[in-house]
Amino acid sequence: MEIFQLKQGDLVYPSAWKKFLGDCHPEIITTMGNLDILTQKKLAFFCSIKCPGHLILKTYDLAQHLKEAGVTVIGGFHSPIERECLRILLRGPQPVIVCPARSLKGMRLQAEYKDPIKKGQLLLLSPFKESKNRNTVEAANERNRFVAALADTILVAHASPNSKTERFCHEVLSWGKPLYTLESDANINLIRLGMKPIGLNNIGDLV
Repeated sequence: MEIFQLKQGDLVYPSAWKKFLGDCHPEIITTMGNLDILTQKKLAFFCSIKCPGHLILKTYDLAQHLKEAGVTVIGGFHSPIERECLRILLRGPQPVIVCPARSLKGMRLQAEYKDPIKKGQLLLLSPFKESKNRNTVEAANERNRFVAALADTILVAHASPNSKTERFCHEVLSWGKPLYTLESDANINLIRLGMKPIGLNNIGDLV
């Protein structure tokens, strides 16, 4: 699959990156797949590695609901729960955007990505230079901000108290974007931050 560069000033370069990331916005994005997906309303999805069992099941149900509703979902899909949700989403016809925490140059394209890319369903985006060819904690944090800046709405299925994900949520709340979490006592820390709780019966609020 061919890699393309998306530069600041190109018509399809989203202004949201500069608006929310300021001087840290990437000047060049490497892409693979259908760039038309960038014009869709996008829901960013995140979930901590550690997650209570009942919320894991809720999160998988959520992915199924999003697939059936045709919602365009963007994320890094790095944690085990996020990766399983990606597998669910890729079974549907709706667009998906995957943002790895590394350069696309030299990255092995996963088998499950090939067919969705050919069908125009999947877009890979990376803000990283060719020299960043492996995942790091710093790269993951930068990638998450990149994803959140591009999204219209953000959903964090779970973030443990005092975790990096919770601190990330605090930052994104200051941007004024709609930020949701799954309705659960396990997410009371996020709700107290100001995130809106949402149940599976009102997923429509996200779109």
